[in-house]
Amino acid sequence: MTLAVTEAELRRLLEEVAFTRSYGFRLQAIGDGRCTLAAADVAMWLAIMTRLGPRDGSVTSGMTSAFLGAARREPFRCTARIVKLGRRLVFGVAESVGGGRLLAHHSLTYARAPGVESGALQAGEKGPQTGHSRRPA
Repeated sequence: MTLAVTEAELRRLLEEVAFTRSYGFRLQAIGDGRCTLAAADVAMWLAIMTRLGPRDGSVTSGMTSAFLGAARREPFRCTARIVKLGRRLVFGVAESVGGGRLLAHHSLTYARAPGVESGALQAGEKGPQTGHSRRPA
């Protein structure tokens, strides 16, 4: 399946957004409907872009996190995956891992911008994955 955004476009976006630039987010890999990043919300945002493109206006409408351990000044990775891409809502999960340990598990819901059609995942279909990581400052 063809991605709606290129790796170069996502890298450029990370450089342009002050929040992601200031925290040193780096894109590791992308795939169809997935992204791995140091922060679950941004990882999910980029994962959605792999399906809907860089102009998508989806916004976080809900996020539940279970923090299971601390990243003690060590690199960690957060992998986000789209579970369901619906007409109005996008559901996903993300897990943060560092030092071989699960640090956090997140459930995310995004509200899709009106008038945006996916043409990508069908109801109930699961998407693949992308990657992003952050080194401690």
